[in-house]
Amino acid sequence: MTLADLQPVFSSIWVVWFFVLFTGILFYALSPKRKRRFEESGNIPFRDDPRDRLS
Repeated sequence: MTLADLQPVFSSIWVVWFFVLFTGILFYALSPKRKRRFEESGNIPFRDDPRDRLS
C-alpha cells in the first residue's frame, strides 16, 4: 500500500476530526456556565473607566 492508496482514508479521518473539534468548540462557547464570562469580556470596550480594561 502506498500513501496515495491511503489518501481517501486520511481524508475521511480529517473530516471526522474537524467535525468533532468544531462540535467541541460549539459546546464550549455556548455552555450556559460560560455565558456571563463571555458577556463581560464582550463589554470591555464599552467601559468608561480605563482601569477596568486592565483587569
